[in-house]
Amino acid sequence: MPSGAAVLVTGCSTGLGLETALYLAGHGFQVYATIRDPRGEAAVCQAAAERGVSLTVLPLDVTDRASIEAAAAEVEARSGPLYGLVNNAGIGLRGCLEDLTEEEIRTVFEANVFGTINVTKRFLPAMRQAGRGRIVTISSVGGRISSFGLSIYCASKFTQEGWSEALDLEVSPFGLRAILVEPGIINTSRWNVHRGTARNAGDPNGPYYDLFQRSEAEADRIVERSKTRPVQVAQAVHTALTAERPRMRYVVGRGANAAILLKRYLPEPVFERVYFGSLLRKITSDPASRDG
Repeated sequence: MPSGAAVLVTGCSTGLGLETALYLAGHGFQVYATIRDPRGEAAVCQAAAERGVSLTVLPLDVTDRASIEAAAAEVEARSGPLYGLVNNAGIGLRGCLEDLTEEEIRTVFEANVFGTINVTKRFLPAMRQAGRGRIVTISSVGGRISSFGLSIYCASKFTQEGWSEALDLEVSPFGLRAILVEPGIINTSRWNVHRGTARNAGDPNGPYYDLFQRSEAEADRIVERSKTRPVQVAQAVHTALTAERPRMRYVVGRGANAAILLKRYLPEPVFERVYFGSLLRKITSDPASRDG
């Protein structure tokens, strides 16, 4: 890795993106922390000051091509080709398929899939011509294993997984790598102000309402027990950027690693019965009898 290499991280207003930007800035990178809403710049700068690190905050909306172009032009004018691009920006969508509107579904794919692709396409030519660099995409364990009430979110993450795999094959002959970081459940703002619950999922008259409420309660219990922290994601990104021979995937968190190992080594019918069956039993059983 070149000394003071330039890295751009998308989606840095809060959560994993902010922690990753701060961590990389504290470990020798020249960091461009991008945010969709410019009003969030002061908070990011304050967080950087509290950590004693320096970074540059830029506006970048991954769903707006003009915004992507403006950010890329400024970065390349200041620093030349990026060494690292960290695709973190994205949104969640919680709710069963019948409760999701077409607008909600398209919004998820515009951000998580097309946004990630368009940002990468804009920065990739200069990185390829420089003959070095890493493209790190923050996926999710939900890009390997789906869950109840997350059909569209998981679909977007499965798409990121296939895209990044193929991209790695395409760019590695030019000295670049495309790498996936796959966190499990982490207690960040994704679970409160940015939960992303579909409008119709809260309709008590909907056919999935009871099941969805139970699945959300179960998810909250898992979040409360999770020992995985945002800094672990940042550390995985740092490894992906600095390792001499990086892996294609870095899984973050014991729970995520355990689930993926079970899926890898158990016969498929056994995994489905143990993993998915356990979840379905929890959300379909009578809460009163379960508590009693």
